[in-house]
Amino acid sequence: MRAYRTTQGVFIEEADGYHLLPGTNWDEFVRGDMLAQARAAARGLAASFDPATVLAPIVSQEVWAAGVTYYRSRDARMRESKDAGGGDFYARVYNAPRPELFFKATGRRVVDPGAPVRIRSDSHWNVAEPELVLLVNPAGRIVGYTAGNDMSSRDIEGENPLYLPQAKVYDGSCALGPCVLLSDRPLPKSTSISIEIHRNQKKAFTGSTTLNELKRDPEELAAYLFRDNSFPDGVFLMTGTSIVPEDEFTLRIGDEIRITIDGIGTLGNRVA
Repeated sequence: MRAYRTTQGVFIEEADGYHLLPGTNWDEFVRGDMLAQARAAARGLAASFDPATVLAPIVSQEVWAAGVTYYRSRDARMRESKDAGGGDFYARVYNAPRPELFFKATGRRVVDPGAPVRIRSDSHWNVAEPELVLLVNPAGRIVGYTAGNDMSSRDIEGENPLYLPQAKVYDGSCALGPCVLLSDRPLPKSTSISIEIHRNQKKAFTGSTTLNELKRDPEELAAYLFRDNSFPDGVFLMTGTSIVPEDEFTLRIGDEIRITIDGIGTLGNRVA
């Protein structure tokens, strides 16, 4: 069962079609029992659904992110920060009980599916990081999953690990969507995450991974995020990536990014 935030309201996708969730906005939906509300809506009449009306599934929620959760991500972060003396930090956090967690975006900074993401004007080495994103309700329980694009400036972060917020948090640095896959069960370890980047109508980069490569358990990441922290409107948590392009690759204006996750669909954005 999938939930979409649209310009027409909240839609629930079930096997027999799409159903409009009546009288509830997105924040109310997230604060309540999402599965119960979705199942109730699915018992109603099917409604007309226009994919062009889909928005990012976020309003008042914050977006946080976990880093160095995949082995390849650890290696890439160590390489890019080696000259700044930060390489050892990433090896340590990969093996430490406490994960790396950082703030990524507010709702207004999140880009809708189909809308342009951005690269920083003061950066020359930028990548799109495809990530499984958890939707965690105010009680700290994982209630859904979506696809995320964690736009990152690798040269800024590599210059000094303390520059991480500037490398990660800026206007247009995050995209979510196209929907939330509602589930009260963990996703299968075989769940595939893939990315395609097209440049001038040709593939410039492709990569894929599965949740088998994720070292940290999603429940563990959510539990750490909620330590001494509260999210009355719920929160999105990016779980990291192992799909890291070769060091010679950087995004360019006009590139088309397509991130696909089994069961969720494809999040597409162009670089502006």
